[in-house]
Amino acid sequence: MGAHCTKLEPLAPHGATSADPMGQYRPAAYDLMHQGVQVVQADLKTEPGQARLHKLLTRTDVLITSFRPSALTKLGLGWTALYRQYPALCMVSVVGASGARAEEPGHDLTYLAENGLVNGLDMPASLYADMGGSLLTTEAVLQALLLRQRPGRLLGRGVFQEIALSDAAAYLALPRNWGLTTPDGYAGGAHAGYRVYPCKNGRVAVAALEPHFAKRLSEAAGLPQEASQQMLKRSTHDALATFFASQTRQQLDRLARTKDIPLHTLPR
Repeated sequence: MGAHCTKLEPLAPHGATSADPMGQYRPAAYDLMHQGVQVVQADLKTEPGQARLHKLLTRTDVLITSFRPSALTKLGLGWTALYRQYPALCMVSVVGASGARAEEPGHDLTYLAENGLVNGLDMPASLYADMGGSLLTTEAVLQALLLRQRPGRLLGRGVFQEIALSDAAAYLALPRNWGLTTPDGYAGGAHAGYRVYPCKNGRVAVAALEPHFAKRLSEAAGLPQEASQQMLKRSTHDALATFFASQTRQQLDRLARTKDIPLHTLPR
């Protein structure tokens, strides 16, 4: 978004270029995430390391941290201390859980689990809490800068924001909590037009949830005219399953283009 970003990492261990675990086990991902970011290294438990950080803070608008609150306090980087020294500095503190739980150990997987987003023994397809948390952090940075510019008592003064990865997971879990993505929910398999079906040489993810899409899907599958109004019936599920089982991925891809139906084919 046009910001100049500097990331301060711990000193890299001998033989490594980065102390960030991602830089060691997924260098390509690390490089992608740090495009345009200036990376510097320092040991914040030493005077030279602290000096390097504070030199950066003199020209920083927003400091983003990922420490537990107690660790920040030990390093002399708690919000109260920083605000006293840099009254115009904004701070976004990224923690695992908010409030009193900020000291608890946790990770993406545990936050997804506590919000009902882990099914059986299957691992989640992505690091949803981390990725969602990064978007919340971006919002927090923008909000802090806007508040700092607002006329009134905060004009030119720093703003503190806390972002919890557990809150990001809870936000992503809302559709499930609302009953939208549970097995009996419209987006969880109860609606025949919003499901994953096997096809002749793979699978197809169909998202014909809205009435006009459901109507096009029913017509394309040769179902009775009233089928589009009966997407919750078992008979409609069975009829669509039979239709998709008779079609190849190529046929379904062509159908999506010509009939303007939201579907995406997948290998088995």
